[in-house]
Amino acid sequence: MNNVTPMVGISAACRAIEAEIVCAANTDAKVLITGESGVGKEVVAKLIHHRSRRARSPLVTINCAGIPDTLLASELFGHVRGSFTDAYRDKEGWLEQANGGTIFMDEIGEMSTQMQSLLLRFLENGEIQRVGSERRTTSVDVRVITATNRRLLERVATGEFREDLFYRLNVIPVELPPLRERKEDIPLLVQHFLDKFRAADTSAGQSRPALTVAQDAIRHLMAYSWPGNVRQLENAIERAVAINAGRPQIDVADLPVEIQQAEPALPSTVSLPEGGLDLDAFIAHIERELIERSLERTGGNKGRAAKLLNLKRTTLVEKLKRLGKQSIM
Repeated sequence: MNNVTPMVGISAACRAIEAEIVCAANTDAKVLITGESGVGKEVVAKLIHHRSRRARSPLVTINCAGIPDTLLASELFGHVRGSFTDAYRDKEGWLEQANGGTIFMDEIGEMSTQMQSLLLRFLENGEIQRVGSERRTTSVDVRVITATNRRLLERVATGEFREDLFYRLNVIPVELPPLRERKEDIPLLVQHFLDKFRAADTSAGQSRPALTVAQDAIRHLMAYSWPGNVRQLENAIERAVAINAGRPQIDVADLPVEIQQAEPALPSTVSLPEGGLDLDAFIAHIERELIERSLERTGGNKGRAAKLLNLKRTTLVEKLKRLGKQSIM
């Protein structure tokens, strides 16, 4: 799980999402992740998978909006030889490839009503019928996580999305707020992306010193509305790093023009330390909160709390010692 992007932030919304990830990871129930484009829906899906009992099995990710309908059925369910032009051999689909693991279907709201019917049939019995086959070929054990930036209930009302499919998918709903509603997370996200790009340069054999961000630049980042959410912020920081020309600090002039033009109403009360944020300390802070919540929910029972967190009891005890929480029963 070392290569899985974490949830980065200190806001109440971020902590709530972390708690929802923990709960979802401890079940096989279907999850529907909603939120605007760029808020991190795929990040949440990957965290749920990699914290679940299926972590050692495949995670197959597909974008339903990026595949034509005629091809989507074949890719999802597989096909048999001769079922259509260029079908020269039998081919297993993504659902078979994900057997024992998880399939993440992004942009589920863009799926046609015909494909919705095929998906619903699979969800009802877990059986796959390859395109061109006259019989159901196999049953698979796949956990289904879906995501959309659409308001599916509105599409249900207009007949564009099947109501029965919506309720099949919406067992555990996880709604991600836009970045503009959790701006206190921006400084930590900035530091996360700086570290990410520096690590990428190091892997590519390029040596780059650690960068800091000027307080005035942070104020402009905090003032901007971020219609593209976290993805847009990442792109903005990548651009700033690229044009920084080796200076030790990112300034307002390194930011995209639209962010430079954002007028800070007040000096930011959330800022990056001159030496950068300590991500290890932040992660420890989040870990402590999750452990405390789990112990509260289980009345201090370490065994049950460990199960809720998808940990061994001995691992939880070690974490309690490391975090200085030995006194919690």
